[in-house]
Amino acid sequence: MPSLEDIHVDVFTRAPYRGNSLPVFPDARELSGEEMLRMAQELRHFEAVFLEPTEAEDRVLVRVFDLFEELPFAGHPLIGAAATLHHRLGGARRRSWRLSLPARTARVTTTRTDHGIFGLLDQGAPEFLGYVKARTDAAAAFSLAPEDLHPDLPLEVVSTGLRYLIVPVRVGALETAKIDRDLTAWLGAIGAQFAVLFDPSTPEIRHWNNDGILEDVATGSAAGTIGAYALRYGLARAGEEFILYQGRFTGRPSELRVTAHEGTVSVGGDVAFVGAGMLNAPPLPGR
Repeated sequence: MPSLEDIHVDVFTRAPYRGNSLPVFPDARELSGEEMLRMAQELRHFEAVFLEPTEAEDRVLVRVFDLFEELPFAGHPLIGAAATLHHRLGGARRRSWRLSLPARTARVTTTRTDHGIFGLLDQGAPEFLGYVKARTDAAAAFSLAPEDLHPDLPLEVVSTGLRYLIVPVRVGALETAKIDRDLTAWLGAIGAQFAVLFDPSTPEIRHWNNDGILEDVATGSAAGTIGAYALRYGLARAGEEFILYQGRFTGRPSELRVTAHEGTVSVGGDVAFVGAGMLNAPPLPGR
């Protein structure tokens, strides 16, 4: 394996050392999926993104890994990847990108600003996959009481690429929420992959890995589902951007800019460039 450069960016923030950190590998053509996973685990960011250029300047092959597996879709890695491509290519103030994941192609528009680069990800049409009536179980999953859930909003599974159970809560519930057991099997039984807590009064969200060990800083894929949900229940107006807050409890405040239309949702954010690194040693298979 040749030496591999990675670009360190922070997504959903104008200032470094806030938002969601991300290593972007601009040219990962010679890497296997196993090697990518091992490198993501070595760097210990929430996710890492690996790019493979194509003959078309605006089209790039993309693979995203968290610390456990390859993801079919993700928000902040795609925005960070597109911003990195724009930053390296230079030139035009505004560019559009086709980022081809293994199972779908995402479109991101990037724009140079006074603060760096802003990326806007079109997440496509949302899917509303069903209501969850087990409110007591849902509250207990986050160490909450049933009365901590929002009394007027339903629990619903929504997807714009990943299936999230949206759990709307009352003011103050985010402060005490935590996960003390692995929720993977429970979520799978109700048709979800992940869960996100949503306080519509702020609006603000919290999201953890299913085992509760790691809390995410800024979850672009979840923000898309929140946008669709907010439009469906009159919490947002079609075509009007709103700011969704996250990361307060991790010490890395983030701002996700969400716009829901009838039939599609977009999530955007600023990207700050922090630095660059080089990996020289190849991962050892199976180790």
